[in-house]
Amino acid sequence: MSEKIALPPKNVQEEDIRSAVREHYGQIAEQNISNPVSCCSPQSDGSGGCCTPGDGPATDDFIRLYETPEVMNLPVEVTALSLGCGDPVTLASLDAGLIVLDLGSGGGIDCFLAAKQVGPQGFVIGVDMTPQMLEKARRNQARLGAKNVDFQLGEIEHLPVADSSVDVIISNCVINLSPDKPQVFREAFRVLKPGGRLAVSDIVTDGPLPPDIKSSLSAWAGCIAGAMDARDYIEAIAEAGFQDIELTPVFMDKAVIDEAAAQLDIDVTGDGESLYQAVYSAKVRAIKPSIQDQ
Repeated sequence: MSEKIALPPKNVQEEDIRSAVREHYGQIAEQNISNPVSCCSPQSDGSGGCCTPGDGPATDDFIRLYETPEVMNLPVEVTALSLGCGDPVTLASLDAGLIVLDLGSGGGIDCFLAAKQVGPQGFVIGVDMTPQMLEKARRNQARLGAKNVDFQLGEIEHLPVADSSVDVIISNCVINLSPDKPQVFREAFRVLKPGGRLAVSDIVTDGPLPPDIKSSLSAWAGCIAGAMDARDYIEAIAEAGFQDIELTPVFMDKAVIDEAAAQLDIDVTGDGESLYQAVYSAKVRAIKPSIQDQ
């Protein structure tokens, strides 16, 4: 079963997907740098660009994602670039002094929230493959004066992080964008310390998506086509070596699916109607076994 996990259709190559995702999110970051508005608002080309449609950083759609009140203390210039589908920082239950890695850190919202929780004795590393996002994140870091955060350019399938060097890995609606999710989980396992944990929010599916969505590069960039079946997602994590895997569904309302589909020019009638039941956000946790358990 593992050989079929997360493989894109034969007519869509992995680098094509990465290029489409990098270009898509690079454009969002560039627009946000010059005009700090929510990426959830329509872009200059009329499209949207995030997994959580809404009207801006102060809307209930954005705030509802986060259980921690600390998100309200971040300035609008930071929260205006929100691309997530959950709250991995709260899910991770961070303690002071931990080293945290954020896969696909974007503008840095989750890194800054994590940095507050781990304190000056801890450290947070954000990895993103989009240079424009790194520019935005570093500007936000300077604005906040966050000294215990570092942003690095890299792909989540090939992390620029040493073996067994991280206590906790978080990620917010990014792993679904990768064309090689099993490799992402293998890398996560490699860089985590024994006993370290994975805590991610991501988009998954219940069953297969319509073929036209799976083959659409724009849909990959917008978080839908790249979503993996939840059972395969769990299996990929287990095959990487993780234990105690938990996946908790968080179902989106119909309006969210409708808006995301409209942004990506996906017809939700006919076969597309299955999107209402098939696509949802998930809270995912897993543990890398300690040395004595390996």
